[in-house]
Amino acid sequence: MTGLQPFGIEPALKERVWGGSRLGRHDPPYGEAWIVYDQAVITCGAHAGMTLAELAAAHPAELLGQGVFDAEGAVFPLLIKLLDPAGWLSIQVHPDDELARELEGAGFRGKTEAWYVLEAEPGAEIIAGVRAGTSSEDATRGIGEGSLELLLERHEVREGDALLVEAGLIHALGPGVFIYEVQQNSDLTYRVSDWGRPASAGRQLHLEQSQRASKPWMRPQFAPMVKRLPNGSFRVLGCDYFDLVLVDSEGIAIERNTAGRSFETVTIIRGSAELVCQETRLTLGHYQSAVVPAATGAYRLEGAEPFRALVSLVP
Repeated sequence: MTGLQPFGIEPALKERVWGGSRLGRHDPPYGEAWIVYDQAVITCGAHAGMTLAELAAAHPAELLGQGVFDAEGAVFPLLIKLLDPAGWLSIQVHPDDELARELEGAGFRGKTEAWYVLEAEPGAEIIAGVRAGTSSEDATRGIGEGSLELLLERHEVREGDALLVEAGLIHALGPGVFIYEVQQNSDLTYRVSDWGRPASAGRQLHLEQSQRASKPWMRPQFAPMVKRLPNGSFRVLGCDYFDLVLVDSEGIAIERNTAGRSFETVTIIRGSAELVCQETRLTLGHYQSAVVPAATGAYRLEGAEPFRALVSLVP
């Protein structure tokens, strides 16, 4: 066996005031599972016990991919979460890279993200953007006066919907959805409104920053509904920071190849599968994840029954 091989990682559960019960019953409730992030601990293989950040520092090109390493340095560039809201998340906006550095400092980056709807109760909604024709002045005034909610656009969603949430787009997740979220490695969030919840130490509003970061002309970018083959890989959406791919199988092996370009993260979202590469064989159950280093090359996903997975990578 040569080079870095795929490995599993340990998720981290995060308590959130708006959390539900899909991630386990807990008080306060869990709202997020961070399933791939720089401080995630590797659970198997030659580097078990190390974090992704430590492995990236030790083997940057082999883990990340030469192009990713050149652009990002020895930094794992993505943060991937599962989100389970039982109530509305705050109305929020994320800065782009330039504004993040201006407002927070040289070590910060912006936050563009994407959502894939894993589950949705009937009538479940998200907020994405403000009404078409809303001026920058109206949006700025609405943020400052606490009246922006009147200008927001709500969208009903269902399982399989996907949306690119670019930095600058005002947004919020609503109750009744279960979301896979891939984003830049940044947890920088500016809260516009928190639905009247107390402004606790960890949930302050950021009105001035939100006014600077918001881009009211920006429209939500839903992934197009395109017919796809039942067995194979299908690019759902992407941007400069990441591509999101859906792997769909009726029970046959799906071949993939990192080709040294970028690592790939694999999260099973239906059924179970084995990730197979040379002598490595990882069993992944429902909502379990693995990282495939860029140096791995060819690998495949196998399942005795139908399965579905989401793969995130850097383009």
